[in-house]
Amino acid sequence: MALRRIVLLGDPVLREKAEPVDVFDADLAALVEDMFETMYAAEGIGLAAPQIGIPRRIFVVDVRRENDPERRPRVVINPEFVERSADTEKAAEGCLSIPGIEEVVERPSRVRVRAQDVAGEWFEIAADELFARALQHEYDHLDGVLFLDRVSPLKRRMALKRWKKLREDEGATA
Repeated sequence: MALRRIVLLGDPVLREKAEPVDVFDADLAALVEDMFETMYAAEGIGLAAPQIGIPRRIFVVDVRRENDPERRPRVVINPEFVERSADTEKAAEGCLSIPGIEEVVERPSRVRVRAQDVAGEWFEIAADELFARALQHEYDHLDGVLFLDRVSPLKRRMALKRWKKLREDEGATA
């Protein structure tokens, strides 16, 4: 296992539509392990392959909750939404590729996702609350969408100004 570098806002891979996975082998399993290790090291609850510079339709999530077998660490490959609820919830979101920035995002409160595991087997996940939000956030990365794309233009501009200031304070450029 190895830590991977998380790419930051401004890297073109974050805006690409990721390609489907069609080979389920030891290399894929190793990549998934690296993704979990990288996500945990960054103290995140989700990480998509584009966030480590790999434009493939893979993400990992971990929003564990006791006594809920669905909320265990999950790898999600080639996902598709089967269902999204009409009711929505607003909550603050952040992103490992835009550290230090959070904004309130409105998303469907419940989802059902069909995807493949590391062996290529299909499964479905029904999710609500934080789990549903994490699945949607990471899925967006696979389509080149960032959570800031889901807020008003004014909030986006303000968040991007804060991001630029944070990067300047760190001695980097955005």
